[in-house]
Amino acid sequence: MRSLLLIRHGQASFRAADYDRLSPIGEEQSRRLGAWLAACGAMPELVVVGPRQRHRRTAELCLAAAGIDRPLLSLPGLDEVDHQQLLARLRPDLDGADALHAELKRAPEPFRAFQQLFAAAVARWVEGSHDADYTQTWAAFREQALQTLRTLAAHEAPTLWAFTSGGPIAVIANALLDAPASDAFKLSWPLVNTSLTKLRQGRHGPSLVSYNGWPHLERCEDQHLVTLR
Repeated sequence: MRSLLLIRHGQASFRAADYDRLSPIGEEQSRRLGAWLAACGAMPELVVVGPRQRHRRTAELCLAAAGIDRPLLSLPGLDEVDHQQLLARLRPDLDGADALHAELKRAPEPFRAFQQLFAAAVARWVEGSHDADYTQTWAAFREQALQTLRTLAAHEAPTLWAFTSGGPIAVIANALLDAPASDAFKLSWPLVNTSLTKLRQGRHGPSLVSYNGWPHLERCEDQHLVTLR
């Protein structure tokens, strides 16, 4: 790996029955990203995606807009946390999408309510005292993301693009900054949909060059496309 772009997926369908599907805004974000990368970025020799529909669809729209025809390699280590399980372990009454939707519908600010719930659920998971409650522990999730980074760093391609989610991006950036592992998700909260985090491979391994940039959405008329959820 000489250069790796970690790309967060476009906006998913928040409060919809199928969260994993890109919203119309998410689709537009992905196209804008592809057009910007075609004009300003180095083209990739390898494109990898997480296992979710929102990862693959973001990549497909981005590559089409950039005029790039590349096969997509799926890597499970680019997957996001199971937010539904995390929320259900914190609040058993919210087990299932319908229960969560009903809870958020009652909130005056659904996005803020979800963020508060999710932050508390992540804190419980990361704390480590309830590992038996989860299909995947925080330690296992973190190691999975870092192992994926090691796999990509060993690749000979000069430029790689990886379409993933906020969780793996935050874990990788946190590790490269030598920050406390328990603080990793503090880096995920401000991540913008289709934002770019750039890594470069040097003599001593990968390093963080830039984090959470969205140059393809920075025009004044595009501010409605800057989303966090």
